[in-house]
Parts: sequence; C-alpha cells; structure tokens
Amino acid sequence: MNTSSRNPGRPRPGWQPVVDADRCTGCGWCVAACGPHVLGLEAVQWKKRSVLLDAAHCTGCSDCAVVCPFHAITMKRAVPQVPDA
Repeated sequence: MNTSSRNPGRPRPGWQPVVDADRCTGCGWCVAACGPHVLGLEAVQWKKRSVLLDAAHCTGCSDCAVVCPFHAITMKRAVPQVPDA
C-alpha cells in the first residue's frame, strides 16, 4: 500500500490508538500508515506487535486503525497527564 498518495486522516487531538495484543499480528500496516511515525513494532515473547512509541506526537488521525486488516487498533480518548506537584 502506497501511503504517500493517500489523504491522511484529519487530526483529532486527544485521541490515541490502543492496540489489542491478542489480535495484532505484527504485520506493520499501521506503522506504514502512520504519518507522524509514532507507531513501531516490538517483539514480545517471539511475537511482533504494534506499539505506540511517542504518544505526545500522535495526531489521533486514526489512519492506523483504518488500515489494520485484523481490527486490532481502536481509538480511545487519552487521559490527560496531571503534572506532579
């Protein structure tokens, strides 16, 4: 899939992808679709899976969830971080 010719999803600040580790096969489609490059693949017990590496730079566009052929990614509202006092 050539993601450079696709129209990227509309940014939705405050939303982040959540990967269902049981459904993720580590195929990498989500990583390829991620314009800001905040997703990556990680090996856990000899199994690849997608992980959100840089939540602060995620635009919430949901391109990763749309292209996932296994429906392993859902978009959830991020919990705001409260600064330590």
